Amino acid sequence: MLPAFTTKAISFKHAVVAAVTALSIALPAAPALAWGQREQDTLKGAVGALVIENVIRNSRHTQQQYQQPRYEPQYQPQYRPQYQQPRYVEPSYEPRHGHRRHYEQPRQTVSIYSTAAARAFNSYSSSERRLIQRRLAAYGYYRGGVDGSFGPGTYSAISAYANANGQRRALASTNTAFAVYDGLIY
Repeated sequence: MLPAFTTKAISFKHAVVAAVTALSIALPAAPALAWGQREQDTLKGAVGALVIENVIRNSRHTQQQYQQPRYEPQYQPQYRPQYQQPRYVEPSYEPRHGHRRHYEQPRQTVSIYSTAAARAFNSYSSSERRLIQRRLAAYGYYRGGVDGSFGPGTYSAISAYANANGQRRALASTNTAFAVYDGLIY
């Protein structure tokens, strides 16, 4: 790669050669054409085009000079002191966290949305579901919004209501859950 002053000198040299060439072409025709305004404007346009081309060429060279890649480290190494001695750790025969022994059964969980209480609640109309929630709220069991949808708040409210009225097992099947809900509606 040439130094900056050499490339500028070469591009200036090309510009001078181009200007001299343009003048050498235009000057012999000048006396024959009487050198009018049109000819002067044509010559100005040719010289202007050469100057603009030279400016563009120089700007490309300077841009290439300033856009050289930089190499920077992507991480900073962290040095730890060497004086820490490794400790002896007793071998453990317990399973690692997240692993179960072959005789342990996974804990079964049931979603509240798949319970008999949810199925019975969702079989009522929207106005009846809101009435159930309003009655549960009036008795002090429900504190959520009266929206007619079955969620954790409705489930805990109906469970507490059934326990308080001695119907703890009534929410185990859909038929007996209807009896609990009907008691709130009627």
